[in-house]
Amino acid sequence: MLLVGLGSALVASVLFNVGIVLQAVDARVAPRELGYRLGLLGRLLRRPRWVLGFALGLVGVAPQVVAYANAPFVVVQPMLALGLLLVLALGVHMLGESVGRREITGVIAIIGGIGLVAWGAPPHTESHRGGVAVIAVVAFLAAGGLAPFAVRGRRLDTGMLAILAAGFGFGATNVATKLFGDDFQLGHYANSIAWGLVGVMMGVAAQIANMTAFQRRAATAVVPISTSVQTFLPILLEPFFLREHWGSAVYDGVPMAAGLVVALIGNVLISGTRAVSEVIAEAG
Repeated sequence: MLLVGLGSALVASVLFNVGIVLQAVDARVAPRELGYRLGLLGRLLRRPRWVLGFALGLVGVAPQVVAYANAPFVVVQPMLALGLLLVLALGVHMLGESVGRREITGVIAIIGGIGLVAWGAPPHTESHRGGVAVIAVVAFLAAGGLAPFAVRGRRLDTGMLAILAAGFGFGATNVATKLFGDDFQLGHYANSIAWGLVGVMMGVAAQIANMTAFQRRAATAVVPISTSVQTFLPILLEPFFLREHWGSAVYDGVPMAAGLVVALIGNVLISGTRAVSEVIAEAG
């Protein structure tokens, strides 16, 4: 079952990131004056390649749900970052960038870190904690994701807040996706629908915050922070909403913890490169 989960996470990551690159190809040639306007979306919806990229992102949710159902949450989350390596390769080709020591180090760190996490993680025996704990975690992430809308136009309405809000919002979407799949599998269909709606709403809010962040800060600053927050913050919060038998982790969880740190470093190195950050910004 672990292999099914890992394979599904890899498929989801590839679908998400191939979709991003396909969307970026058409977004890069769209008139700049259409930026952040509905006219841009209308133009892109007439581009088959962009629509295909958008569709691949939607299709990627299905294997993501399967991955959460068959592998530990702590393993699936960093696995979703593997697709950054594909964006790096295609981004280098699109932008004419060269691959240097930073990129190579990042690739090794992501692959090695995920390998350590997969090896050291406990068996997939997690279950939800009480309803209050689960709702509290999602509410915390959602509050962070919605914060810019509450302080819009005030002193706290900064570019960094938009970056963090995008990370929190997408993190809430990931957790809601996990809860959606678990409740659906258990036959709790009302709860499943509710979590699905939460995931969709937070995904929209996160995308708005993400686009605002790109307006205010350089893509090379936005992407590494928002990507790291949405990937690794839910892992830190996992003990508060999931019950996991950490006692069965290899060597008391030391390899897993080390792997998460290494994968985080690789994530920052790769997503902060121009070849990755500008492609993701264009797709946004």
